[in-house]
Amino acid sequence: MIEADSPEVPPGVDTTVAHAARVYDYLLGGTSNFEIDREVVKRSSAAYGGLENAQATVRANRAFLGRAVRYLVRQAGIRQFLDLGTGLPSVDHVHEVAQRESPDCRIVYVDNDPLVLTHAETLLQSTPEGATTYINGDLADIENILLRAATLLDLDEPVAVVLSAILHLIPDDDEPYRLVQTLIDAMAPGSYLLISHMASDIDIHRMNDLAEETDRLQSNVGYSFALRSHDEVARFVAGLDLVPPGVVRVDEWNPDSTPHRATPVYGLVARKP
Repeated sequence: MIEADSPEVPPGVDTTVAHAARVYDYLLGGTSNFEIDREVVKRSSAAYGGLENAQATVRANRAFLGRAVRYLVRQAGIRQFLDLGTGLPSVDHVHEVAQRESPDCRIVYVDNDPLVLTHAETLLQSTPEGATTYINGDLADIENILLRAATLLDLDEPVAVVLSAILHLIPDDDEPYRLVQTLIDAMAPGSYLLISHMASDIDIHRMNDLAEETDRLQSNVGYSFALRSHDEVARFVAGLDLVPPGVVRVDEWNPDSTPHRATPVYGLVARKP
């Protein structure tokens, strides 16, 4: 774990406010997090039914990401990925999964946390045949991100855009649907969109308690949750062709084994015709 007064802490990081990327890192068993992140996990997971439930949820989401990326490389023939809100490096990041399937895959990672930037070298350990790069940028400036991503990716060819556990951090006032539509409009035909998103209509009471507790912690938390229903998540890919089984819980999306528990997170993969 990183201490707040450690020389590893880069300029611009507020060690008194929890960040979603560091909270996610802690829940996955990582060490790139501060005491405030761990304290927020402790308090918010109590509202969610305990730390074990919270950890199981992020692991299920991570497993979905791996299965979906493998599908995109194996079955869909995708060799280019744009991962928005990538978070801190952990086991089986997108480039690791994709390049195991096809070493020539190219991946652009995007995040706005200075701590992610300090670990970018881990995200850039590409195979010789492929390539990776990291963009320090905010989703609110999506047009600039696309311009910079085009230095590695050929946006005239199919690309898989990855929005894993990021859209539920964007409130309606910040126009998440417009943001996603901008991405879709910039994608070539045959491109794919991968989304995972916390649900408002699965395990409703526990999810509401989590969102409310996160709001109560606002002086110590730099994010809030915009939970959305099945139909609201499906709206992000209106006009695209959903890959079976469609918009389902992440543990139900082409699982490798029988799910052990219902995960209140939707997952989908959709193709631009």
